[in-house]
Amino acid sequence: MAVLSDPLSDFLTRFKNACRAGKEDFTAPFSKIKAEVARILKEEGYIWSYEVVTDGDFPEIKIKVKYLDGTPALTDLKKESKPGRRRYVGSQEIPRVLGGLGITIVSTSKGLMTGHRARKENIGGELLASVW
Repeated sequence: MAVLSDPLSDFLTRFKNACRAGKEDFTAPFSKIKAEVARILKEEGYIWSYEVVTDGDFPEIKIKVKYLDGTPALTDLKKESKPGRRRYVGSQEIPRVLGGLGITIVSTSKGLMTGHRARKENIGGELLASVW
């Protein structure tokens, strides 16, 4: 198994690849931040469900991808902040994705949340990803 410098990027890439390949579900190594991103994706309607599987040596997170009439709920996503170049934004600088049709995921001092909620609570943070 390869050592990853950006596990969150790997998780998001697995999600995008599973949608494009028409897979019902996919697994990724577990971490708290991945579980929080999965929680946000479930709340926003991009996945059906997620669960933590602890059967093997290392825990994994299993995601059930959401499809509507054979089309994935996820059109695309973009990793905004990278290990070599972090992107921090204030509450008023959080971008809107597709005029409000997509979401941004922001890591704030109060935990991970959508860009809409961060603007509402008037807090900024690290812009992790844009999902639409």
